[in-house]
Amino acid sequence: MIQISTFHFLSELKTNNSKAWMDQHRAESHAAKADVAAMAGQLIERLGQIDPRIKKAGLDGAKCLTRQNRDMRFAKGAPPYKTDFYIILNSAGKQSARAFYYLHLEPENCFVGGGVYNPQPGPLRKFREKIGSDYTEWKKIILDRKFKKRFPTGLHAPSLLTRTPIGFSPDSPAAEFFKMKGFYTMEKLDDREVQAEKAVALVADYFKAARSLVDFLNRAFQPAR
Repeated sequence: MIQISTFHFLSELKTNNSKAWMDQHRAESHAAKADVAAMAGQLIERLGQIDPRIKKAGLDGAKCLTRQNRDMRFAKGAPPYKTDFYIILNSAGKQSARAFYYLHLEPENCFVGGGVYNPQPGPLRKFREKIGSDYTEWKKIILDRKFKKRFPTGLHAPSLLTRTPIGFSPDSPAAEFFKMKGFYTMEKLDDREVQAEKAVALVADYFKAARSLVDFLNRAFQPAR
């Protein structure tokens, strides 16, 4: 579970997003990060019982959090700090191109899911090829009753192409998925849900429902037999 104090810190940061304010509230910042890292550690342990690759990876909860400092080289004029915490559980490390499980924590904007958000062109092509070559299995995964129950909004993409990309047939039954520039699930969570005693069990249940999607996408990196 996440402490209410962590959400209070993020709310205050959103209102006072400056280095001067952060310098005066380093203790609260460290406490909030430690709180989220502790939950990440609990999720790793629980997910390891569901996905053996996560257990084998030996992930460190603190290292599964993204940086709160914004990279100002690519965000000129933006506030210096992100006002959320983002947990990425990827068996190959959070910088890997492989599919992963995630939990986004932000006051009134928490969500959970799994998959790949905005992969680079090389990995994206591999994912599309995997979907095209094993389309029957792909449809079975995203239409599965348990999957749809946990993720009623279905599959998401950060953006869509207007046409089927070069190298992929527009007549393929998978054509609509070839246009997607990512493949992930995303369901909102109420703030009270992630602050409750059963928060870890709840999030782990979402991860369990997403495992078939994550496994399928990651098989795109396996050498052809």
